[in-house]
Amino acid sequence: MLEHCTLPVTPLEQNATLIWCNETGRAAWVDPGGEAPTLLARVRDQGLELDSILLTHGHLDHAGGAAELARLSGAPVIGPQREDAFWLEQLPQQAAMFGFPEIAPLTPDRWLDDGETLELGNERLQVLHCPGHTPGHVVFFSPSARLALVGDVLFNGAIGRSDFPGGNGRVLIESITQKLWPLGDDVRFIPGHGPESTFGEQRRRNPFVADHVLAG
Repeated sequence: MLEHCTLPVTPLEQNATLIWCNETGRAAWVDPGGEAPTLLARVRDQGLELDSILLTHGHLDHAGGAAELARLSGAPVIGPQREDAFWLEQLPQQAAMFGFPEIAPLTPDRWLDDGETLELGNERLQVLHCPGHTPGHVVFFSPSARLALVGDVLFNGAIGRSDFPGGNGRVLIESITQKLWPLGDDVRFIPGHGPESTFGEQRRRNPFVADHVLAG
């Protein structure tokens, strides 16, 4: 069974999420935006082995700690989709803009594409390419746990910004309604910021993508 815990990191309070297979103890950090030593300590405290570092997209608050965590743990950095390469190349400029410590550009060990499947112990994660917030944004979905890690595509009561370079509001809405909603109303999701919710709750109440809103 897939289990998880979420730890907000950096002044931007981004949700870094640790997921693991409780049968094998193999784990992955999703979107380690910073505080890499703290994240690695959490893995050890849980008695887990870090298998990989997964990125939904290339913004600093989600990817800023990935290189250091990889260096400390030896785990590979996987994702996002290749169209976010320019964001990862601009991590130094992003860090300077927000007053963060100096950071180098990042090239993942592996890019991801829509429809791929990742293994984590005995668990499987489906990869969905969900552009709109950034062009290479991906979502990780566990069918067995009915859990989605959606980065900055969708929030509890909101949706991701689409005014950054490469963003597109129409495409973002399509990603939510055509990629996420079909997974099922019962799916619980962990956003990049803020509390968890379910797709069904957002279809009822989210002022940007509720069914009655989109129906006009």
